[in-house]
Formats: sequence, C-alpha cells, structure tokens
Amino acid sequence: MKGFKPKAGLLPGLAIFLLLVVGFEILPMLSVIADSFKKTKGAGFTLEQYRAVFGSSYYLQAITNSLYISVLSALAGILTAVLGAYSLRSLSPRARDRLLMLSNMTSNFAGVPLAFAFIIILGNNGLFTLLFEKLGWDLSQHFNLYSTTGLVMVYIYFQIPLGILLMYPAFDAVREEWKEAALILGAPTVKFWRYVGFPVLLPGIVGTFNILFANAMGAYATAVALTNGSNNLLPIRIGALISGDITLNPQLASALSVILGIILVILNGVNRKLLARRTTH
Repeated sequence: MKGFKPKAGLLPGLAIFLLLVVGFEILPMLSVIADSFKKTKGAGFTLEQYRAVFGSSYYLQAITNSLYISVLSALAGILTAVLGAYSLRSLSPRARDRLLMLSNMTSNFAGVPLAFAFIIILGNNGLFTLLFEKLGWDLSQHFNLYSTTGLVMVYIYFQIPLGILLMYPAFDAVREEWKEAALILGAPTVKFWRYVGFPVLLPGIVGTFNILFANAMGAYATAVALTNGSNNLLPIRIGALISGDITLNPQLASALSVILGIILVILNGVNRKLLARRTTH
C-alpha cells in the first residue's frame, strides 16, 4: 500500500523475519549456486558439473523419472482434490470439519512412516498381498510396490489430501448467487462450470498443481525408504552425492539441485503466462 509505514513496535519482528529469510533461504541458495560452478578438485570457476549432468544418460534418466512421477502424481492429486473439495461443500459443517482434519493429518503422513505402512500393506509379504494370494490371485504378478508404479501410488497418497486442503478455500470464490442466476437464466450446470466456475477456479487449480508438482519433485525420504535408493530419481541422486561414501561429490549435487530449482521456476513461469494469456482473452 502506498505510503504505508510499519509501526515502530513491529520493526524488531520484521528485522528478525528478514534475518531468518536471508540466513535460511537466500544464503543457502546462493551457496548451492556458487558450489555448482566449482571444480571437483581445485579452485576456480567451471561448467564441468553441468557438463557431467547433461553428458550422462544416468543423470538425465534421473531427471526424466522424477518429472514422470511428479507429473502423474500431481495430475492425479489435483483431479481428485478438485472433486473432493467440491464434494466437501455439500456436507454438513461437522462432517466437513472432520474430513478436513483427516486430510490435514494424512497430508503430513509421509516419509519413512508412509513407506513402511505401504510395505506392510502391499509389499511382497504385505497384508493385502498375502490375502489376495490366499484368494487365488497373485498380486505380485501384476503390481510391484518397489517399482515406478508403486512410487506413483505412494506419492498420490500424500498428494490428494494436500490438494484438498489447498483447493477447498478456492471454492469460496464461486458464489452461490452465480449458480442461482445461471439456473434462472436456463443455463445447465455443465455450462455454468465451463464458462463461470472453472475460469474462477483456474488460478487455484494451477497454483495447487505447482505445489503438488514441487512436493513430488523434492520428495526424498519416501522414495529412499521404499526402494532403498534403487530407483533413479533426482532427489536420490542428490542425496547419494552428498552422503555417499563412494560417490561423494557435493559440487555435482549442487548442480543437480540448481537444475531441480530451474525446472520448478520454468513450470511456474509457464503456468503464469498461460493464466495471463487466458485472462486477457
């Protein structure tokens, strides 16, 4: 707001907040970027880390696999979240609050505990696996929890509740008076959502998709605990280069981290341009 001046009592809190942002966000980011241009041995500026990434089919496969899993899980998450958030609007306030509380709990149930839970249920000796085997259907012949398909399923599990929590407030922008006016004018429900409801929800849908995509791209603990690092994903490669005893190379890990950040920035920029173009037409 033009001419806005913070109160004197708020300045210490603002200063602490800025220090935290600089210390825990900006400086680490700059340090990672600077390390990505350092030589593995010796000093000086170099592009050898980026040449190593783009010249290696192994690291390119890690980027491709991460993009594939992230896009699939984010799409499944956003589609289910939109339907789920819309359905919540028709429930009683009490039931709605309970389901939102459940979504909040399940969205935070990730990492090692989530991987362990899926192993118990759908692993090679999991509860459902043994149950289906007794019923005469060998689940292991059709589904492998430790494969890319299994990872997508586990990722979708924590994407859906997070998407519901993010999409639920977006439906507040679609007013009931607009629906009533559309019905009075004879417009069917499908046309209302096509020409009015969906365009209003589109920024929220795009923003939620960005968050779900970034959430999947950066997921590390779940993938490591589920596949023991055998699946070639970008976060796993970064972790191995930082903490590995044989492949220790923090400079290369920094280059992969910068590429991961660039992918997220590009996706966000593309979505913003698409939204801006849609609103101008």
